Amino acid sequence: MRKHLSLFLAGLFVVATAATAVAADYDRYERGPRGGAPGEYAPPPPRRGAETPPPRHAQFGQPYFFGHLGLFDPNGNADGLSGYDSGSAFEVGFGSRVAPMFAVEGAFGAYGTESGSDKASVVPLTIGCRLVIPHPFVEPYVGAGLGLYFSKLDEPRTDPFNDIDDTNSTFGGYISTGVDLWLNQRVALNFEGKYHFVEPTFQAAAGNSIDVNMSGWTMNLGVRIAF
Repeated sequence: MRKHLSLFLAGLFVVATAATAVAADYDRYERGPRGGAPGEYAPPPPRRGAETPPPRHAQFGQPYFFGHLGLFDPNGNADGLSGYDSGSAFEVGFGSRVAPMFAVEGAFGAYGTESGSDKASVVPLTIGCRLVIPHPFVEPYVGAGLGLYFSKLDEPRTDPFNDIDDTNSTFGGYISTGVDLWLNQRVALNFEGKYHFVEPTFQAAAGNSIDVNMSGWTMNLGVRIAF
């Protein structure tokens, strides 16, 4: 009986010693070496998910400059620029991204069109805002604004009641939609469509007043550069 008890205790001692060694190895695997001898195994760093790429656009609060060149598509209303061809447009301005989803900006530009000897042009001076969907590389947005629109219309006619060669300044507005493609933290390519609402009143040669709808789309390609 004593012989069997001695064998049983010896077996327990061997098992306990082996379990202690395995636990020590497991501890080294989990927590890495603690100043042990060179060559001890160090576990690989824990796996992590893919990190979100850092923003490529300018930091919020930085002012920016933008410039556009594009086309003007006049409205076809009977009281507007029906029959006029597509014309050209340009715009320059400054703004600031005051919040991750919000920007304010002011702009100066011009658009114009012709139809034979008839000529129409508008120079908008506006201030507006943009609501931006933030993204590190591609940022779509919508915008709106108000401003002062300087208009000129030259439509020579034999009828003095329709013969117009006059200028006018009136308040108008716009809505816009576009997208910025950021090349780096300061420069982005910009594609934008903007519809201007303006209806100035001109004086004909006979002295009568005529309201003319000079609204229309400008389709622009440009750049946005942060300071």
